[in-house]
Amino acid sequence: MRDSLSGLKERALRELASVGSTQELREFQLRFLGKKGELKAVLRGMGKLPPEERPTVGRMANQIKELLERAIEEKEALLRQREEKERLASEGIDVTLPGRGPEMGGVHPITRVLREIEDVFVSMGFQVAEGPEIETDYYNFEALNIPSHHPARDMQDTFYLLEGLLLRTHTSPVQIRVMERFSPPIRIIAPGKVYRRDADISHTPMFHQVEGLLVDEVSTFSDLKGVLERFASRTFGPRTLVRFRPSYFPFTEPSAEMDIGCVICGGKGCRVCKGSGWVEILGCGMVDPAVFSFVNYDSSRYRGFAFGLGVERIAMLKYDIDDIRLFFENDLRFLKQFL
Repeated sequence: MRDSLSGLKERALRELASVGSTQELREFQLRFLGKKGELKAVLRGMGKLPPEERPTVGRMANQIKELLERAIEEKEALLRQREEKERLASEGIDVTLPGRGPEMGGVHPITRVLREIEDVFVSMGFQVAEGPEIETDYYNFEALNIPSHHPARDMQDTFYLLEGLLLRTHTSPVQIRVMERFSPPIRIIAPGKVYRRDADISHTPMFHQVEGLLVDEVSTFSDLKGVLERFASRTFGPRTLVRFRPSYFPFTEPSAEMDIGCVICGGKGCRVCKGSGWVEILGCGMVDPAVFSFVNYDSSRYRGFAFGLGVERIAMLKYDIDDIRLFFENDLRFLKQFL
């Protein structure tokens, strides 16, 4: 038994000297001093020894165990010190190398166009108004002369929520909220996100609109045309052609859609204008007196006009982009063009 212990000690010390990493050291410790290690295996034979030899062999085994534990601790300290030096050497920084500066970001094209649109209307005396994106049926439809049975609701493809709430399908509810709080004259634009169940190369479930409203005692359709013609001129250039076509919206009467001469082909005909030379950019009209009844405005005294445009639509025309999804895919190759 003593010879076995002596041999184990000498062999363990030899092997310990050749251990080259902390992982190998942990394996060494388990092999010699673990619960199923070699020292335990030798001591299991103590029951076969004469009683008078057992204390001597036990003391010898404890001495070997303490010797190996101290040797392991010293070896671990040396290995950790060496590994730390190697790590620092591998992670060293050459301060003479040129630095890597952070890449400069830019304004997203939608944000850029939205700001340009706001600047145009603010320069004409409009104020910016905001409202909640989660709306009630009353503000999104009812107060805009779109009752529950109205076929225009089918045009909206609404995202309905719980408890009668919904994601607004346009920013027109902001107009109702402003008219409830203030008396005429009113001149506002309402930019913001809107939501509809639609997704393809020209539609996304979330997009941006700018709605406009002017209410006073003398507003006319000619005033509306003048405001929108100035908007087109400031946005697409002073030579931009404009035309108005009769249309229908439940909250305006009469209603119209405004087209501009195609900015891509100059009116000659292309894929964007479908060969017509014209591109529709917004809807507009005189505020229907029925809408005024919801906000207690005297329709015999006050008149107003309203308009609404899609920001993505304007951006696609300004930058000749044929897929609206590019605005939301966060592809840096696309976005870096607008830095």
